[in-house]
Amino acid sequence: MAHKTYTDYFFDKSAFSTLDGSYIPLTVNHDAPAKPLAIPALHPTDSEDAHHVEYTVTARTGEVQMLPGKPTKTWGYDANVLGQTIVFREGQEVTIHLKNDLPELTTFHWHGLNVPGPYVDGGCHAPVYPGEIKDIHFTVKQPAATLWLHAHPCPETAVQVYHGLAAMVLVKDAQEDKLPLPRNYGVDDIPLILQDRHFNQDNQWDYQADYDADGVQGPTAVINGTVNPYFDVTTTRVRLRILDGANRREWRLHLGGNHEFAQVASDGGILPSPVYLTHLMLTCAERAEIVVDFSDYAVGDTVALYADDVPLLTFRIKDKQDNGHGELPAKLVDIPRLQPTPNLPVHKVVMSGMDATVAIDDKKFDMQRIDSTQDLGVTEIWDVTNTNDVHAGMIHPFHIHGGQFQIISRNGHDPYPNEYGWKDTVGVNPGEHVRFAMKFDFAGVYMYHCHILEHEDGGMMAQIEVIDPSKPRPKYKLMDHHTLMTAFAKERGVSMDEMWIGAMNSYKKMGMHM
Repeated sequence: MAHKTYTDYFFDKSAFSTLDGSYIPLTVNHDAPAKPLAIPALHPTDSEDAHHVEYTVTARTGEVQMLPGKPTKTWGYDANVLGQTIVFREGQEVTIHLKNDLPELTTFHWHGLNVPGPYVDGGCHAPVYPGEIKDIHFTVKQPAATLWLHAHPCPETAVQVYHGLAAMVLVKDAQEDKLPLPRNYGVDDIPLILQDRHFNQDNQWDYQADYDADGVQGPTAVINGTVNPYFDVTTTRVRLRILDGANRREWRLHLGGNHEFAQVASDGGILPSPVYLTHLMLTCAERAEIVVDFSDYAVGDTVALYADDVPLLTFRIKDKQDNGHGELPAKLVDIPRLQPTPNLPVHKVVMSGMDATVAIDDKKFDMQRIDSTQDLGVTEIWDVTNTNDVHAGMIHPFHIHGGQFQIISRNGHDPYPNEYGWKDTVGVNPGEHVRFAMKFDFAGVYMYHCHILEHEDGGMMAQIEVIDPSKPRPKYKLMDHHTLMTAFAKERGVSMDEMWIGAMNSYKKMGMHM
């Protein structure tokens, strides 16, 4: 059955990061020999049965031999860098012991996971101090998806993720189990965490030296913590779970020869139908699952995955075990469309500025301030605008904690063809407004923000309280700026006046406080 194949990146070309004055292009790091792609190990459970799973997840320091010479000092979750892949099943009750073996406080944010805020969600209001263990409990109430775990201690989210605190989180369910998709983890079901770094002369990541308020970039692609990786393909189909885990970089991906692939999932799960593409662009924090059919290649062939014109990962065809080939089923899953609750106003959000001027609704983030509210269980239409100049602005990836949404339109037109599934992050072009339907399943306080990490740390963030009208409104214990700064200063052995936190300059320049 014939299908349509899309051959462009969809986003506005005039806003591609390659046109930024501060853009740092990727280059091949010839100092690094080709290495097998590191595949994050599956995280061992403390205990598991059909109804409950228990994990202990530890944030710790490490080091990795990424380049010849000195190893690079890193942070990770039960790994030297990034983290072991955590797996849940829909309907499971989950207990996680969050352990901090780092020299400073951190948080554990479950990006895309539909859990209560502000504590289980793991934003800035859920600090775990050095040497401390905190427990969280929740039930998995969402379909199969590729999610992720990362640090979120505003205004130090960016530096902690840059150190390496990012890990894949997979949700599985019975419906996805039945689909003819590769699912042999590490063999034909492969996580790809895309990041970029600058290595100094000692092979270290010097965040302060590389700081840019519009997002820290580096010229070297680091894929799953590997520089110049290759992957040996042994099956006809390979499923790639791709995460844009970079602080700033958007990834414009294509295979050598513009080989076609099928996108089968977005941020929050499986798409209604496969979307066939030759080019795919991801903005910060977005995920896409794609299936690549290698059956037309011969054993001994190679094909590269590129970002723009720079190779990121080389696939070496070593075997052709038939795990499927040709077209995927035309229908994958049913996704009922959210119906907006009648007679509610449109929930408007305005993202503005670049560099130090970034803001949401003309305000910078204040941890103690609630910026908006929404009732539990109702579906509101959100309208998110990027006021950056069409010809000189940036694409701002908008992310909301506390669940998944469904995109309705872009500037009044249809969403992109691969945006008809569940999303928690959407790239908004300059001069564009994106509408989506959003319903929260838990009361609590949740953040929403640009996911360029230096932008959110610099104040392009706000908070919503989801209120259960059937219950008394609770009083949440929210982190405050003074407590946070005092803790960081004490942990680093400096005074608050001596402490360097790059994002705080954005507040100072605008005469604002967090």
